[in-house]
Amino acid sequence: MVGQPVVLRPWQREVICGIYDTPTRRAVISFGRKNGKTALSSFLLLLHLVGPEARPNGQLYSAAQSRDQAALLFSLAAKGVRLSPTLRQYVVVRDTAKQLFCAELGTLYRALSAEASTAYGLSPVFVVHDELGQVKGPRSELYEALETAAGAQEEPLSIVISTQAPQAGDLLSVLIDDAGTGQDPKIKLFLFTAPENVDPFSDEAIIAANPAYGDFLNPVEVRDQAESARRMPAREMAYRNLILNQRVNMHSPFIARSVWESCAGEVDPAAFEGPVYFGLDLSARNDLTAMVMVAQHEGHWYVRPEFWCPEVGLSDRARRDRAPYDLWAQQGYITPTPGASVDLSFVAQRLADISGEVVLRCGGFDRWRMDYLTAELNKLGLPYTVLNKVEVPPEGLPDGLVLVKHGQGFQDMPPALDALEAELLNGRIRHGGHPVLTWCAANAVAERNAAGERKLEKAKSTGRIDGLVALAMAMRVAMTYAAPAEEYVSGGLVAL
Repeated sequence: MVGQPVVLRPWQREVICGIYDTPTRRAVISFGRKNGKTALSSFLLLLHLVGPEARPNGQLYSAAQSRDQAALLFSLAAKGVRLSPTLRQYVVVRDTAKQLFCAELGTLYRALSAEASTAYGLSPVFVVHDELGQVKGPRSELYEALETAAGAQEEPLSIVISTQAPQAGDLLSVLIDDAGTGQDPKIKLFLFTAPENVDPFSDEAIIAANPAYGDFLNPVEVRDQAESARRMPAREMAYRNLILNQRVNMHSPFIARSVWESCAGEVDPAAFEGPVYFGLDLSARNDLTAMVMVAQHEGHWYVRPEFWCPEVGLSDRARRDRAPYDLWAQQGYITPTPGASVDLSFVAQRLADISGEVVLRCGGFDRWRMDYLTAELNKLGLPYTVLNKVEVPPEGLPDGLVLVKHGQGFQDMPPALDALEAELLNGRIRHGGHPVLTWCAANAVAERNAAGERKLEKAKSTGRIDGLVALAMAMRVAMTYAAPAEEYVSGGLVAL
């Protein structure tokens, strides 16, 4: 269709009318790949550069996560100018600087990328955030710089246009969820995605996420991609994310998002009036220290996690891991401890405090740094018994607080993961939607050895899984020591 006049499709008209018919501060537009996102973005840029929406001396920007993506959007906008006898009389194309300039109006458009140093001296009246779904984690320095720079404008407009991000904690997902609440009428959402309850390889699923399917999106090619994903399960997650525009983790997490969310019921405080079991995962310098408590009540396991992280470098760690540690700390979901590594005296004191609040019966722990923690427990005079492995002693569980050695390799983790997975799939866990624990669950994948046994690994280097590891250990300990002695079987699993 190169060289032909642009004819808006009905779905494009609905999006544009939805943005411009009523006041809009931010519009989030999301659909599958190759449905003309970048082309539509370039036309909206021209609309504000030299069209009816242009404002004298207005600054316009497009923001992309890479130089190549930024160059692509600029290139399409520049081609639109060059192919139009009318526009090229008024718009100067500056290829080297990736700028478009209208001297008569004084309007200037510039393409920016996250790979360049962020400019904070801008005052944009219009911004397109292109492919924001590529941002990992809830923050982007370029996005924040441009959004906060619009404060000097009377009616700034931001367009976020992208295929969905894979995880709920990523920036685009946060923006979509916020827009979906409808609390701010100036924030609009135009989301084309395949429903999760339909066959992902059906035409119904494809059409729901791809409004250009059968028009300027080649249906034969898309069907081939669907069939390829059907034949090769390893490609299904990418297909669901990029073609069906679903929010799915490319790494196939140990726990499916839908299963985890189905267990996000409120935590009943009454559950912790009885015996409480826990898993404790101590950290290296950059990890979280996690303690996850579980207690059984009326057929459900209720979960109460606690997290600690070093106070020094908290903001730097948040940027590196692309996770809002500082915000979680302000909200009370993480407790910072003084220094550059987690101070285990704080963890020991918290264990002592919790022991005074609930019946803290038994906990599983990895051997890493445990000697340091037990030394702190000894200083506090907190009595405890250490067991060398997860099994019921012939004389039964000792009185008081019991600490059980629980590795995180292929020897100890398979029964722990089996226990956790079974309870999640059967809907017998209530974790309350704790954001840090949910983030850990999204980061965790199961690695298998030659015997088919599983342990947890991180899907990416910046992700943390400490909370889910602690939860798995807690569930194995709880299901081993909470049942009557006659129900114990080899390996600590309960015969239900």
